[in-house]
Amino acid sequence: MRAIIVIPARFGSTRLPGKPLALIHGKSLLYRMWSIAKTVKRVEGVYIATDDLRIQEHAEGFGAQVIMTPEQCLNGTERVFAACHGLEYLPDIVLNLQGDAVLTPPWVIQTLLDKVLEDENIGLATTAVQMTEQQYQAMQTSKRNGKVGGTTVVFDKNNNALYFSKSLIPFIRDKNDPHFPMYRHIGLYCYRYPTLKTYLNLAPTPLEKIEGLEQLRALENGIPIKIVKVDYEGRTHWAIDSQDDIDVVENIIANEGELLPF
Repeated sequence: MRAIIVIPARFGSTRLPGKPLALIHGKSLLYRMWSIAKTVKRVEGVYIATDDLRIQEHAEGFGAQVIMTPEQCLNGTERVFAACHGLEYLPDIVLNLQGDAVLTPPWVIQTLLDKVLEDENIGLATTAVQMTEQQYQAMQTSKRNGKVGGTTVVFDKNNNALYFSKSLIPFIRDKNDPHFPMYRHIGLYCYRYPTLKTYLNLAPTPLEKIEGLEQLRALENGIPIKIVKVDYEGRTHWAIDSQDDIDVVENIIANEGELLPF
């Protein structure tokens, strides 16, 4: 069973141009993501997929394998799929590691990959972490202030996704209920290749467009998404979309320490 990790990386971020090359405590975002991915076991290779020569040069400078992909790729998922066709063989399993999730613990990625490797019935899986009441309140405040960051997910008793939303779901009617069933979606995706191919042959769907969430295309077309519950073990989740996020991440690292000995 051939499994690979692909890190899609583009230079033209609207809010932070050249984001993959941005420095965090002296190390580029891209180098940090690649280093985290390289610790994951049971993969045949870690690849950076880009259409930009500056990113290619930087990545090859620290020893990464780079696959050049078409400029026409509309998003990271399309870039990951294109990267698969730049290999000598088509992989059985592809893990899409988004290039801005710099605080993703290696064990979270490993947990997702292991789940797909060990269950041949899973065509698509993603991760979620249970939120504390304090984290819920913080996200609620953030959304009230007009920020769209943060996606929640609900799933059935077999951990199959029912819905993803930028809104806080489910609605909590009883604030005194001791069970707090609020899960934040972590945007890691692991596909079996045929499922990835099927997904990308589908047209964007109404709910996907309304919410701005690609994974809803799968659900609207009846493609199951397995939710793999993960534990950050006290680490803080954060992704980088702006210079302000870099400042936040650097503060988190200063307080919690590095994930790896960079």
